[in-house]
Amino acid sequence: MDLQGRSVLVTGGGSGIGAGVTDELARRGALVTIIGRDSGRLAETTRRIGEATGRPDAVHAHPADVTAEDQVSAAVAAAAEHGGGLDGVVACAGGSETIGPLTQTDTEAWKRTVDLNINGMMYTLKHSARALVARGGGSFVAISSIAASNTHRWFGAYGVTKSAVDHLVRLGADELGASRVRVNAIRPGLIETDLVAPVLGDPALSEDYRVSTPLPRVGRVGDVANLAAFLLADESEWITGQVINVDGGQMLRRGPDFSPMLEPLFGADGLRGVVTGE
Repeated sequence: MDLQGRSVLVTGGGSGIGAGVTDELARRGALVTIIGRDSGRLAETTRRIGEATGRPDAVHAHPADVTAEDQVSAAVAAAAEHGGGLDGVVACAGGSETIGPLTQTDTEAWKRTVDLNINGMMYTLKHSARALVARGGGSFVAISSIAASNTHRWFGAYGVTKSAVDHLVRLGADELGASRVRVNAIRPGLIETDLVAPVLGDPALSEDYRVSTPLPRVGRVGDVANLAAFLLADESEWITGQVINVDGGQMLRRGPDFSPMLEPLFGADGLRGVVTGE
């Protein structure tokens, strides 16, 4: 899977899965532009990968917020300038501000999560697809989640918005295939990053994930990064419109049970939707 000289934009590239994907692509010879809201984190990731790969110019940092369409457009232009065009995108930017029962969801936090995960993904696809079409084709890879397919109780907007990402991917693949632009998604399961450290550190939750996952280990960032590299490479040139789980088989069973963590906050009745004091 040689990506030598390929120009790739990675959103959310400063940490977690995005940083891991960036590292893998740089090691395979790509010229990567990473974007995110934390300029310091972007700079550190750029420096670290440059030193590790011996390619100090392999990664270019461009601070941007994917929920601001004009910033996304500018980031695409920066990636094209860095790489002499744009060949691929890995859209990792996402997250959630909501957790807990639907009946007690903070509406503004819900809206912000929708803005980040759905609108941010749409802006990224809208503007990067223009550059990919102009290039004569390319590959767009969206990072979804197992929460899009398997119900994750009390995850609020997260799974809902990731389901929208999956549909957006299929829509984009159908529309853009005529221009040789491929659009696919990766659905990670539990991946060992700083973000999920509280889950891995909780014995009850960690055990629940274990019994819900056929393969006997936690996912690694490299598991996602390797698939992303494949989907950007020529070896996958006849694959589009696919949503591929990287979850150790968890999609065969069920989503996690977060009641041990959330019941002390909301109460047993609260977790089943009871609202009091109104």
